[in-house]
Amino acid sequence: MFTGIVEEVGTAKSLQAGKLTIAASGVLKSTKLGDSIAVNGACLTVTKISGNAFSVDVMPETLRRTNLGTLRPGDGVNLERALAADGRFGGHFVQGHVDATGRVSSLVPEGEAFLMKIAAPPDIMRYVVEKGFIAVDGVSLTIAHYEAASFVVSLVGFTQKHTTLGRKKSGDAVNLEVDIIAKYVEKLRGENKPGVTLEYLGKHGFTT
Repeated sequence: MFTGIVEEVGTAKSLQAGKLTIAASGVLKSTKLGDSIAVNGACLTVTKISGNAFSVDVMPETLRRTNLGTLRPGDGVNLERALAADGRFGGHFVQGHVDATGRVSSLVPEGEAFLMKIAAPPDIMRYVVEKGFIAVDGVSLTIAHYEAASFVVSLVGFTQKHTTLGRKKSGDAVNLEVDIIAKYVEKLRGENKPGVTLEYLGKHGFTT
């Protein structure tokens, strides 16, 4: 489980034979082999630690679903360690299971912030709601508004400075993970289980 609050921007060193090596510092504190780290929002298992770098195995499915296969040496990556049981929860429920990639279509300044518009496939857009959550390259963001095939998020100065999103440009691919609660609500409604109605979900805090 992750929160979408990036701890550090690491640097990709190499991606060879399904093994991604990343230079980092902060996230390596107390990290041991077998721990999970979200890399651009993808939950990966640490298989090697060497000095100020760690390695993770990247499966073909991960390369198909994410933008990790496009990484080149020197590229920045968003890093977050798995949430500790006694940790402070500051973002939203992020599993580290990337659903699909979207593509940055525009960046428009708004005061000190930037409005980032992201084109996304229908399988993502069905879960997008105004003021709902979405993880973009592992960063927990609130959806400002949306259209049929795209949505907009606001990048405040802190997010621009402390994540890779401040470096993005039009055309760049980004990893997307929608709110898991929306998926569960859809499944429960689709199965039409006795007792699970729109009224029931509303009473228990779920909205659609």
